[in-house]
Amino acid sequence: MLLIPAIDLKDGKCVRLRQGRMEDETVFADDPLDMAQRWVEAGARRLHLVDLNGAFAGQPVNTQVIRRIADAFPDVPIQLGGGIRDEDTVQLYLDAGVQYVIIGTKAVSAPHFINDLCLEFPGHIIVGLDAKDGKVAIDGWSKLSNHDVIDMAQHFERDGVDAIVYTDISRDGMMQGVNVEATVKMASEISTPVIASGGISSLDDIKALRAVAEEGIMGAIIGRALYEGSIDLAEAQKLVDAE
Repeated sequence: MLLIPAIDLKDGKCVRLRQGRMEDETVFADDPLDMAQRWVEAGARRLHLVDLNGAFAGQPVNTQVIRRIADAFPDVPIQLGGGIRDEDTVQLYLDAGVQYVIIGTKAVSAPHFINDLCLEFPGHIIVGLDAKDGKVAIDGWSKLSNHDVIDMAQHFERDGVDAIVYTDISRDGMMQGVNVEATVKMASEISTPVIASGGISSLDDIKALRAVAEEGIMGAIIGRALYEGSIDLAEAQKLVDAE
């Protein structure tokens, strides 16, 4: 199981938000490249980047920082989300050295878009499904749709996405523990790999996910817990590898 550090980009800096609220941020690094280096040196085998400004603007904003990180660590795959709304943006990021692009809002608002992307960029498309009480949230979590999250995941599986990032937004950034039950339910309903996200706050959360990884959970994105020191990445990766 991959442990994937999250580097959230806002105004060129590395920040963390609570429950996706742009006004509730904590700045952890003025230069996100320094943070990326820290996680790579701790053993990260993939990085999760989010262009927060892009997610709200609907277009790339922190491209320069993303390019710098990709250039610095060419052997570490990067998955990137935030503000990706068209094929040109996908091509821009793949050309910049990003391996996987994560489509969120537009996947829900225009589902045919994912089918087109999977045909044009096979093996590079991930869908991010952010859910609360089983319903999909969109537009930077500011709106709750009527779409059932598992129905949507099954739809995107048929399109051929590489993975699904599943986030329980009621727990994201709140250090309350990962929603293992909901994540397992998602993974058991599809054969596409699931990447867990939201609320991972301790080694116990990682152990709980690892215990059910065979259901189809390929990795876990870790954010605030790394930045506040409640999870040591090197120790956690060693634990997962040993099991």
